[in-house]
Amino acid sequence: MAKNTLYNKVWDAHNVATLPTGQTQLFIGLHLVHEVTSPQAFDMLRERGLKVAYPNRTFATMDHIVPTKSQIRPFADVEAEQMMQAIEVNTKEFGVNFFDFASGRQGVVHIIGPELGLTQPGQTIACGDSHTSTHGAFGTLAFGIGTSQVRDVLATQCLAMDPMKVRRIEINGKLKSGVTPKDVALYIINRLGVKGGLGYAYEYAGDVFDSMTMEGRMTVCNMSIEGGARAGYVNPDETTFAYLKGREYSPKGADWDAAVARWKKLASEKNAEYDDVVRYNAADIEPMVTWGVTPGQSVGVRQTLPDPATIADSGERQSVELAYKHMKLKPGQKTSDIAINVAFVGSCTNGRIEDLRAAAAVAKGRKVAQGVEAFVVPGSMKVREQAMQEGLDKIFTEAGFEWRLAGCSMCLAMNPDQLKGDQISASSSNRNFIGRQGSPTGRTLLMSPAMVAAAAIAGHVVDVRELSV
Repeated sequence: MAKNTLYNKVWDAHNVATLPTGQTQLFIGLHLVHEVTSPQAFDMLRERGLKVAYPNRTFATMDHIVPTKSQIRPFADVEAEQMMQAIEVNTKEFGVNFFDFASGRQGVVHIIGPELGLTQPGQTIACGDSHTSTHGAFGTLAFGIGTSQVRDVLATQCLAMDPMKVRRIEINGKLKSGVTPKDVALYIINRLGVKGGLGYAYEYAGDVFDSMTMEGRMTVCNMSIEGGARAGYVNPDETTFAYLKGREYSPKGADWDAAVARWKKLASEKNAEYDDVVRYNAADIEPMVTWGVTPGQSVGVRQTLPDPATIADSGERQSVELAYKHMKLKPGQKTSDIAINVAFVGSCTNGRIEDLRAAAAVAKGRKVAQGVEAFVVPGSMKVREQAMQEGLDKIFTEAGFEWRLAGCSMCLAMNPDQLKGDQISASSSNRNFIGRQGSPTGRTLLMSPAMVAAAAIAGHVVDVRELSV
């Protein structure tokens, strides 16, 4: 059993009680809410005559269903407009903080939390969205929850949760040129499998994470859930503190100094014990591309697609065969043989300013290939504003990309941004499940923002390192 890790410290600090089931009643320090998983939860409070227990710890935005071409109300999609009206009514009635368009702080929930300084080391965080693990980049334990659990947190600020094991994932050495945090995340999932993290919290450590920016750490922690882990985190350090300092909800003055002193004590101890430890060499990681229908079905961009006959496990082999059938690809095929129809830069995984800069560096002075629909969706209004101040929007539009408004967009396609028919997309999002991007026959290739931009320019998958930046 893990001991003296950040997981143990944060879990124990928020442990209200051990329930008869053996679960922990865990106090939630920060509850993030969006428009899709909250309407029924608020209705359940009304039915019981309950209030939100800690409205000062609850923050809402809208991100999943908002259109990215025009956000004029009412939305053309009737159901989307109903969800918008519901969250407006609910947040007002229950006194919940709400970041709408008028606030200038709207955006994808896992992007605005950190950029506003709401996400801070040592917290427990919950949100009705699977990629809440993103916030673990700051040394938190952050969990995605379902609608009934959203109700529970609204009403009690607590969750009943099973204790987890802790796996330390250590990557030492230096990443090669062109290899990004997204590639690191896909590499880990490829090695450990999409179910490899079941029952675990992942602690990311080693040279690679020590030198990684906060935005990069967020990308890796975001993808923890795709490897089956319940949460993923990085120990807070000077990089963490520098990112948070001066942000809207960060402590100020003497409170800041006290907070940093407290945060420094959260890191896993040198004598920490783990339930499992895996180690990888940074030099072994290449730019990654998924070719199948799970984030674990990926290869390095210069590798060929795998042969199902070489897979011993029958269940995994069947999954691979299904993937080939859906994706219309063949074993032994080169990734560079895969033509694309759509290129999407955005999502809670890769919709931050650093991601947009990386894609813009590739797009600058080039043109999107004929027949490719390419678009960029900033993760928040603040990211969009900063990108425009830096002139990134002009770089994209001059190259032939569409420059959109903030939202989740084609990551899950609960909005007008959807694939059509069997279109194939190069996407910087987090999931390539069948139907994920809006079409039951659509096909998704996950890769880094720079790789997406390179594919948009080439018209097919290409090693970004082959393009001089």
